[in-house]
Amino acid sequence: MWKIYALLSAFFAAATAILAKVGIKGINANLATAIRTVVIVFIAWGIVLATGEVKEIKTLTKQNLIFLALSGVATGLSWIFYFKALEKGDVSKVTPIDKLSVAIALGLAFLILKEPIEAKTLIGALLVVAGSIIIIL
Repeated sequence: MWKIYALLSAFFAAATAILAKVGIKGINANLATAIRTVVIVFIAWGIVLATGEVKEIKTLTKQNLIFLALSGVATGLSWIFYFKALEKGDVSKVTPIDKLSVAIALGLAFLILKEPIEAKTLIGALLVVAGSIIIIL
């Protein structure tokens, strides 16, 4: 099931790039990021409330809160810089470079989380890096 979720994530990330590029035309990327964030807040909390998962709030630990907050900061910074890049660059160039996050996440998962790396995963990450370098140059 995780593979289906991952594919859906990729599809909606692609849609995000196109929709965002059209949406930021003529406005500041920071304002666009703020509007997008409000929409996401409503969707995320709507799902939590609709599914009854809000009752799990009382099970959150201090570690959960700290790392989710840090993840939120990282997400916010990622979105801000992504929208700034889209504001000034072409989707066809910005998005593949943004996907360097795949290779970076794999490296961090190996170093910090001690996740094993299969040869095919390493090769895929190296191809992502190579493709991004080609686009940058």
